[in-house]
Amino acid sequence: KFNIKNRFIGRTLVKNLNIEARRKCKMKNLFLWYPKCSTCQNAKKWLERNEIKFQERHIVEETPSKEELEKWIKQSGLEIKKFFNTSGLKYKELNLKEKLPNMSDTQKIELLSMNGMLIKRPLFINDKVVLVGFKEKQWEENI
Repeated sequence: KFNIKNRFIGRTLVKNLNIEARRKCKMKNLFLWYPKCSTCQNAKKWLERNEIKFQERHIVEETPSKEELEKWIKQSGLEIKKFFNTSGLKYKELNLKEKLPNMSDTQKIELLSMNGMLIKRPLFINDKVVLVGFKEKQWEENI
């Protein structure tokens, strides 16, 4: 049983309580990734190590639709630009650094929905959070 004294034992107890709460969470967790991406592999290992259940989806083979992207971008509160894989070859090939500022939000979302390699990965999505990219501390605090 958790009591006031226990919270001073250290971060481990608090972290374990958070993980236990996450395991009990019944909402659907969606993990979009590209299996050859080392950052995505690390994120998947983190989810598995923390016993967080998720449905995985290959971001290129099952590229998110315009409707999904619109919903996730709105839910995340992030700029659309944050959803672009700015270090990717496709982004550079298409010279999107120069083109994006002149595109409408609708055009940007349509472009993202056409090629999963343009989307920053991994993505972790549920009813409460949309995480773009993998930063362990951010995931630990938000999942």
